[in-house]
Amino acid sequence: MSREGHRVFTCEDYHSALEIISNEEPDLIFADVILGDHTGIEILSEVRKRDLKCPVIMITGKPSINTAADAVRLGAFDYLPKPIRKEYLLRATKLALEHKALWDEKRLMEEEKERIRNNLEAIFRSVNDGIITVDKEMRVIEANEATERICGLAPKDIIGKPLIFPDSRCNNSCHAILRETLNRQITIRESLVECRHQDHPHQVAAVTSSPLMDHNDQPIGAVLVLRDVTRLNDLERELRERHLFHNIIGKSRKMQEIYRLIEDLSHTDTTVLITGESGTGKELIARALHHSGPRAFKPMITVNCSALAENLLESELFGHVKGAFTGASKDKIGRFQAADEGTIFLDEIGDISYPIQLKLLRVLQEKEFERVGDSSPIKVDVRIIASTNQQLKKKVKQGDFREDLYYRLKVVEILLPTLRERLEDIPLLVKHFCDRFNRQFKKSVEGVTGDVLNVFMHYPWPGNVRELEHSIEHAFVLCHGDNITLDHIPPEIREYSEFKSRIFKKNEPEGIQGIIHALERTAWNKAKAARLLGISRQTLYRKIKENSVVAPPG
Repeated sequence: MSREGHRVFTCEDYHSALEIISNEEPDLIFADVILGDHTGIEILSEVRKRDLKCPVIMITGKPSINTAADAVRLGAFDYLPKPIRKEYLLRATKLALEHKALWDEKRLMEEEKERIRNNLEAIFRSVNDGIITVDKEMRVIEANEATERICGLAPKDIIGKPLIFPDSRCNNSCHAILRETLNRQITIRESLVECRHQDHPHQVAAVTSSPLMDHNDQPIGAVLVLRDVTRLNDLERELRERHLFHNIIGKSRKMQEIYRLIEDLSHTDTTVLITGESGTGKELIARALHHSGPRAFKPMITVNCSALAENLLESELFGHVKGAFTGASKDKIGRFQAADEGTIFLDEIGDISYPIQLKLLRVLQEKEFERVGDSSPIKVDVRIIASTNQQLKKKVKQGDFREDLYYRLKVVEILLPTLRERLEDIPLLVKHFCDRFNRQFKKSVEGVTGDVLNVFMHYPWPGNVRELEHSIEHAFVLCHGDNITLDHIPPEIREYSEFKSRIFKKNEPEGIQGIIHALERTAWNKAKAARLLGISRQTLYRKIKENSVVAPPG
């Protein structure tokens, strides 16, 4: 055997054989059946016990059927009787080593397959996409853990069963995509599906379905990959909305001037005061300022200053430490700290108390504040945008608002026009709100009739854009046809159109009633009544005098 190129170890007894087996990795073992107090069968048993994958050829001078049977049963590769003839020995050696080489190759292939399988299983488990494989009858072959998170279907509950997506979640969209792949043997890529998962009602998934082939390239099923793109979808929508004039609708000259002003302010940290009547869209302007600047991807924190009492507002703005007051059971960060590196929007700033004004002034001047119950100053990098529907300059003169804070806030003022000052924007706003409510109510309303648009164009809109929005929403609730008609709009707008055409006819009873109606709606505030009627205060005073209209007692 040495002359044939083999490395050969010899041993004289059972124990020396075990020592060699322990220290070497033999490819082939020849063992005599008789080994003193032991036998070659014991060697064979030890080889199998140690799980050594090498052939063992038994040799004996007294062959018997029982010995041969025991050897084969225990896994002997061959059995040679004495005397050993050279050609038989070499032939047995060649066959055994060929068998060993084939076995080693098979073992390496199996190990490689196992490694690949383990890697695939690890990837299958760890990937965030849901993966479901089905056979040609749509029975689930395999599913990963992400399937439960995305689809609400636990793998253990669906493997081996027909794939069914509850109708209440996705209208079986994924089922239809899979069926299309199976029927036509095509790949369907990145089809967006609204899942309406019970735990994630607004979930959107990108679904890819591909044919599943065997090693002969024959179809055996399909694989479905579901990627939760809800966050991505929201971000894309948010980025689309984060353009310079985020959701601001209008082509009028006054709105174009505001757009240009926002553009000028977009890359600065200048403090801005937004003024205008309620419902003109002050928060939209604040968001446009934030999203169009370098702080766009940092937080924007909104505080409604009129909605909180003074002690609550101070804690809300600046935070507090544990034990600062009754009920302060733990530390709390304030809105200013939460808005660090971003923007804080102080809505209705005119309603804050004098002490809060003083603390706010310090933040504007020194960029630092102290939490309630703490004396350690906290530095912040925050852009401040404020808004009000009040006349702050008048409040300053009355002593209700600090003059130094007023001028700190009013570095740049954006005065929003009322809707009655930009009536040419109404058709655009109507279309915008109709599009939005069509999506919200899942309707297909084409728009408003000419009569409705005519009424809208002549109505003074005391509630501004917000009132128009609510009017369209009101109409969508009532409208079951293709267009919004006069019957669908709020009664006060419809009634206004009925007396407006008669109000300028001197001494006509209906015209007098129209004036009285407007005065009653505004608690006899003549300035508001004039705006409601769409006339000047001087005209209203004249008509009150001409028609001897007198306010009721009290």
